[in-house]
Amino acid sequence: MRKSAEVRYKAAIRRREDMSEKPNIVFIFSDQQRADTITPEVTPNLLELAKEGANYTNVYTCQPVCGPARACLQTGMYATKNGCIENGIPMRETDTHLADLFNGAGYDTAYIGKWHLASKGLQYRKKGVPQNLRGGYKYWLAADLLEFSSTGSGGRLWDNDCNEVRFEGVRADNMTDFALDYLRMEHDKPFFLFLSFLEPHHQNTSFRFECPPGYDEQFKDYPIPVDLKGLRGNYNRNYADYLGCCKSLDENVKRIVDELKAQGKYDNTLIIYTSDHGCHFMTRNMEYKRSCHEGSTHIPLIMAGGAFRDDGDKDRLISLIDLPPTMLAAAGIAVPSNFDGVPMQSGAERDCVFAQISESHNGRCVITKDYTYSISSGHNYSTDVYKDDYLYNRSKDKGERHNLINCPSAVKEKEHLRELLVREMTKAGENAPTIKRRLFKGNI
Repeated sequence: MRKSAEVRYKAAIRRREDMSEKPNIVFIFSDQQRADTITPEVTPNLLELAKEGANYTNVYTCQPVCGPARACLQTGMYATKNGCIENGIPMRETDTHLADLFNGAGYDTAYIGKWHLASKGLQYRKKGVPQNLRGGYKYWLAADLLEFSSTGSGGRLWDNDCNEVRFEGVRADNMTDFALDYLRMEHDKPFFLFLSFLEPHHQNTSFRFECPPGYDEQFKDYPIPVDLKGLRGNYNRNYADYLGCCKSLDENVKRIVDELKAQGKYDNTLIIYTSDHGCHFMTRNMEYKRSCHEGSTHIPLIMAGGAFRDDGDKDRLISLIDLPPTMLAAAGIAVPSNFDGVPMQSGAERDCVFAQISESHNGRCVITKDYTYSISSGHNYSTDVYKDDYLYNRSKDKGERHNLINCPSAVKEKEHLRELLVREMTKAGENAPTIKRRLFKGNI
């Protein structure tokens, strides 16, 4: 019988105390990656890593847009609490950030890749992020808006001194090269490395998904997911390229794992692979995310090392907001009281994941194992009055084609989900909303 995550976690803590050794942490972050891309054909190396750890299949973002999701990770707080409710809002310098906590615990901290947490608009599109806006990371090689400072085949980052560092060739390969350079440095402390890829996010300057040459050919006949197939959108043009990007990321994860093993550091390193949000390919609105739907909210999570060896709780509900306290707990660092997530090592089971939605509209949703329920106030961000928006029974309607929001047979379930949503909103520091019935036209 497998031991519980909590028992294994406590045993790992005792071993570290005996060895006086804290674990390294490598957090690998993709951008706009759907959970259903974790397959033997697309991500064989991630699935191999999961054999030594876990592949969590019920993981959802807490904010399906780039900047806010990243701010939630760096602050441990929901977007309405940390202030980054939309893209283009810098994190508050007065907050305590994840890297600050690791620095204080004696870790070396490093950030490589896409940041998206410094600019007011496109302020740092063509220059480096100043030190005071880097969230406390000591080693820095990043671009605030990597989607504009690079393409899939080259571009630039900026280092600690805001010097431009140019690269040529496949972007994901280069980001990994930079990460390997960091891992090969002399470290007299444990390290926390945050590696933030842009892939498989679409290339903003070309409105395409730019995978390495030839990678799209591997997936030209790959099945279209059920939530996309038959809807308007641009998946027919882009899905093969999108999967090619995911395949490239998978190969680069293997390079990182191989390096850690070659250095003898793998056994004392917690590896986390996840994404900020998913991608619905313009099927639900006129862009790629910013909705309550599975394509936007359901994200991958692979973890290996420490307490996450041979973890049997693969289908438990997990929120992206749970990862900051999970990392701190893995390092033996006290979790601040203002963090909104729950450490995965605690063994606590969620009954729902709560997400806040912005830019496309001001929305809130709860996601359980079977249902998704969302509300909206349109574009009014200052109101506590919402209307019902969507209700899907995903256990029976995997493609989310049947909106049950006004269905008489779903009234009882909607009332239960509404109670969960109000509870989560108030826990997140929001006022309890007034929710009105919406006369909804259309089926999806």
